[in-house]
This record gives sequence, structure tokens and C-alpha cells, in this order.
Amino acid sequence: MTTYVPKEVFLTKGIGRHKEKLASFEEALRDAQIARFNLVHVSSIFPPHCKVVPRHKGLARLKSGQIVYCVMSRNAVNENHRLIAASIGLAIPKDKNQYGYVSEHHSFGETDKQAGDYAEDLAALMLSTIQGIEFGSETTWHQKEEIWKMSGKIVKTTDITQSAIGIDGMWTTVLAAAVFAG
Repeated sequence: MTTYVPKEVFLTKGIGRHKEKLASFEEALRDAQIARFNLVHVSSIFPPHCKVVPRHKGLARLKSGQIVYCVMSRNAVNENHRLIAASIGLAIPKDKNQYGYVSEHHSFGETDKQAGDYAEDLAALMLSTIQGIEFGSETTWHQKEEIWKMSGKIVKTTDITQSAIGIDGMWTTVLAAAVFAG
């Protein structure tokens, strides 16, 4: 049995609208340019030595019909004027021999910025727990960010988020994904 550890990942997002819920999801996959793959959802580990690459570079490494691993967040609504969001957060450790975290977050009533900040914070929080970085439960986002920066153990955090407002008579689906490509 061979062991597959991804060497590259790309982030993508999409939105879809259709009268049918499943077709709405398909449209979101198409918008994110990942509809042609057999997607396997995995949990939240960012592999050691993995590189974040642009979407076009990651897509060029994949073939139609291929089984592709991803961490995906998705949300759907068929209510008029309802705000939905799907977000992926990423926290990469400074030590490339260590693993990082990918978080998924989906919500109602949050903007891209709110959902993205939450997902990024969640990924950094998960990484900080294995890095020995501690803080109290009342610590604000800005205080946590400063503690992480000062620790020197987390090199990068980022997110990709898609939000949308529901339209009457249509399903609206949003998704965000970290897709392992190499």
C-alpha cells in the first residue's frame, strides 16, 4: 500500500443558483472549477512540506474524473434575502516538517470578512494548540494574532470565502475548498 501525502494545495470558491438544490451545488462546483473531479472530503490537516499554489497551477496537475482530496465548506439556502457564507481557513507552521491546519466554516448572516476571519482564526487556534501557544478564553482576535506572531511558530494564515444572498424561488449554494493537487 502506498502512502499519499499531498505536496500542493490550491484554494478555490464558487457560487451556484438553480431551482433544484443539487443543481445549485453543481453550479457552485463549476464556478469553483472543480466539478470535473470525484471529490473526497478529508479532515483538517495541512501536510508537512505542502505548498499553496495558484488555482490555475493546481488545476493543470489534475485530470477529469480523477479522485481528488479536498477540505470543503458549503452552505445552501432557498430563502429570499438570506445571507450565507462558506469559508476555508489555513494556518501553516513555520517549521515545514510539522503539519498545519485547514478549517471549514459555514454560516448565516456573516459577510465574507466575518466568515473568513472566523475560519482563519479557527485554523490558527487549532495549530496553536499543538505548538504550545496558550491564551485565555477572553483573548480577543487581535491579541491572539499578536501572540501568534510573537511566538514565531505560525508563519502564515489565510482564508478563502464565498458569500451570497438568497433569491426567492431559487436555491443558492456557496462553497470554499482547499484542493490537494500534487
